Amino acid sequence: MKIGPRMRAIRLAFGAAERLVPALGGRRAALLWCTPPAGRGRRRDDRPALPSRHDVLRTGRGQRIAVESWGPERAAPVYLVHGWGGWRGQLGAYVEPLVTAGHRVVAFDSPGHGDSGPGALGPRRVTAAEMVDALAAVVAELGPPAGVLAHSLGCATSLVALSDGMAPAPLAFVAPAADPLGRLGEFTAAIGAGSRVEAALRRRLTTLAGRPLADFDVAAASAPPHCPPMLVVHDRQDREVPFEQGRRLADRWPAGALMVTDGLGHQRILRDTAVIARVTAFLSGR
Repeated sequence: MKIGPRMRAIRLAFGAAERLVPALGGRRAALLWCTPPAGRGRRRDDRPALPSRHDVLRTGRGQRIAVESWGPERAAPVYLVHGWGGWRGQLGAYVEPLVTAGHRVVAFDSPGHGDSGPGALGPRRVTAAEMVDALAAVVAELGPPAGVLAHSLGCATSLVALSDGMAPAPLAFVAPAADPLGRLGEFTAAIGAGSRVEAALRRRLTTLAGRPLADFDVAAASAPPHCPPMLVVHDRQDREVPFEQGRRLADRWPAGALMVTDGLGHQRILRDTAVIARVTAFLSGR
């Protein structure tokens, strides 16, 4: 694979850090790791032309969170939780079916995403722990969930929020990243670093999260005592999050079910009519 000038410079810098200053290399690597990807597919806006209410909330860390809701105000909300590099508009195709089914639907942007403010590391950067905090802040303000629909990394952060005490509710997970840190070694190798920078990176991420990194390996974690039903939808050809992660999560969850698709990948799966119908029926108890 051809390496461009920028990537060549990055690899040279981290190669030097590996030999001379691994602690500094770990801090610099954390900035890269905590920078969500960008792309047109991740910024797709599928929100319906329905009246909505806009709010601005704050996390426990003081970060500004953009929130949008549809449907009856007194109904218990179904929360839409986007993934790494996404935003609330990505899950917009689910709003109208869920509202038609009688739900209140609440979507929000995590720090460093969409219309929300920056994370602690600055503009366009965020940690998984900050994404957990964002969901917890929205739930604390708008009420316990009637259900949670999450995509990609949003699935892992939703399960961490559940383990932290969020009220249990049916969980619909689309293309779940159930072991988001499993590729940390591949990442450090890709930037030209080695084991010393990787160890420093792990220490830095643990400090930023304020909790063990193992908390985010939700495919290996124990299910909570009051285990809500879970529907996992995953595509066999997903190139961003391997299908095996979704299958493992559904298999180990006591009340888990798996819907398998072929050829929808990691993004188009969010707009597939059969997936939308199955998820809506699941969250509506049908």
